[in-house]
Amino acid sequence: MRNARRFRPTTFGSGQIVSVIEVGFPARFLRRGFWLYVWEVNPGPGQELVYYVGRTGDSSSPNAQSPFVRMGQHLGSSDNSNMLKKHILSTTGLKPDCCHSFRLLAHGPILREATNMKRHVPRRNRMAALECALAEDLREAGYNVANDVRCRHEVDDSLRAEVRRAFSKSLARLRRQLPHPRRCAQF
Repeated sequence: MRNARRFRPTTFGSGQIVSVIEVGFPARFLRRGFWLYVWEVNPGPGQELVYYVGRTGDSSSPNAQSPFVRMGQHLGSSDNSNMLKKHILSTTGLKPDCCHSFRLLAHGPILREATNMKRHVPRRNRMAALECALAEDLREAGYNVANDVRCRHEVDDSLRAEVRRAFSKSLARLRRQLPHPRRCAQF
């Protein structure tokens, strides 16, 4: 094959290889409501995976965004909403775009978005307790959770079990039986 062309990756002036990256997700990932999610950050070969636990449902408004919206905010430039970016830098010393890969696991919507603060606050509080419990369960199962999730609300044990089962499909160490549920760390 004397005349066959050799493949040469496209590069910009910076010399970085440019390629097509494919991201796919189910349409329900766009649904608003109260979701729990876990980010798995792979800093690079030979480095420990880092996990970040979060939830949708604002503290200051009756909004409960989709995980799709939160995904962009977490790695964006707004200091008020890019908590994952901050935790990656403090945990690994790396900027997010220097990490090897990211994986986002989202479960929900567990509760529907409320129309006003009076209805929003109890739902947000239930989700905050579940977020705290999920972070605790991941730590106890041996996962390196970067963020310290605190909550002063009681967790619904049946919802906690449902959440644990859902995430254990992708995070196998969660399948282990843990001792009796404890209340999460308080403020």
